[in-house]
Amino acid sequence: MKKCSVLVLAIFCLHNIFAQSPYLSFKDNSQPGQQILNGIITKYALQNDSTYKWYASSQNTYNPSPELVNSLVSAKGKIQFVVFGGTWCEDTQFILPKFFKLQEQAGFPDAAISMFAVDRNKKTVGGITDAFKVLNVPTIIVMKDGKELGRVVEYGKTGQWDKELTDLLK
Repeated sequence: MKKCSVLVLAIFCLHNIFAQSPYLSFKDNSQPGQQILNGIITKYALQNDSTYKWYASSQNTYNPSPELVNSLVSAKGKIQFVVFGGTWCEDTQFILPKFFKLQEQAGFPDAAISMFAVDRNKKTVGGITDAFKVLNVPTIIVMKDGKELGRVVEYGKTGQWDKELTDLLK
């Protein structure tokens, strides 16, 4: 009986350890019905949650040019992206769904993209924003062999975030 109790307790503890989400979710007091995510997420956390209606509507309004898609196709296997965004941030809501549509049309692998959701202070669990010196969101960082090639912050320097992103890939 004692062995059985210890086994049940061990299974319960392991379940709780491995069942934890890699991000936190809490109510956004500024936007009723919305949640702020904080930590490691994927685009699927946004796509599959009906509270983020902005994701689909923003994606539907974007049609990347063949030049943009081809530049990302050419970069497959050579680069990775580290992406920071805030579910509460209008710039993130506008740009990140479009970024992911570009990624999908290029067939760029999900595994080559690491995404971090930030809180309203632009901080994330584990201090990742500090490590990458992220001050504004969205920030899309292009990495090659563990080194930063460049980044596009918010709408970029010219307002054409997608063109600036593909310029970094050349």
